[in-house]
Amino acid sequence: MSGIIDPQGFRLNVGIIVANNEGLLLWAKRVGNKDAWQFPQGGIDRREPTRQAMVRELKEELGLEESDIEVLAESKTWLKYHLPKKYQRRGQKPLCIGQKQKWFLLRLISDESCIQLDASEKPEFDEWKWVDYWYPAEHVIDFKRDVYQKVLKEFSSKIQ
Repeated sequence: MSGIIDPQGFRLNVGIIVANNEGLLLWAKRVGNKDAWQFPQGGIDRREPTRQAMVRELKEELGLEESDIEVLAESKTWLKYHLPKKYQRRGQKPLCIGQKQKWFLLRLISDESCIQLDASEKPEFDEWKWVDYWYPAEHVIDFKRDVYQKVLKEFSSKIQ
C-alpha cells in the first residue's frame, strides 16, 4: 500500500464510479479473488491533485483515457472507512487504519471495448461487468458498505 497516510492513519485515495449511457455501473473483480468485487480506487501521490489521481488510476486500472469519460460529479466531502485489523499491515509505519476517499462519478463516452484491465504491469482486476445502480451498495465487502451507500446516494441525481 503506497500513497499518503494522514495524521489519523487514513490513506488518501480516490474512488471511481464509471456509468454507461443506461445508468449501469462498472463493477470489477480483484485479481485472484472470486468474491472481491468493488469500484476502482487508488492512492493519491504526494502533491497530486485528486482529479489527476483519478485520471491516473483510471488508466492504470481500467486502461481508460480522460478522453474516454465525462466527469459527472465529485463527492462533496472525503468519505472514510476503517480497515478491519486483519487487513492492517502492523509493521507499516505509519500504520494505515483505513481509507479517506474523494469519489468521482464518470460516464463512459467511448465504446466499452476501450476498457482494458491489463493496461498496467500489475493488473488489479481480472473481470468486470455492468450492474444496476444500487447493486454495489449491497454487495461490496461489509467494511466499505457505508461509504458506498453514502456516495451512491450523493450521486443518484447525477446519473440520469
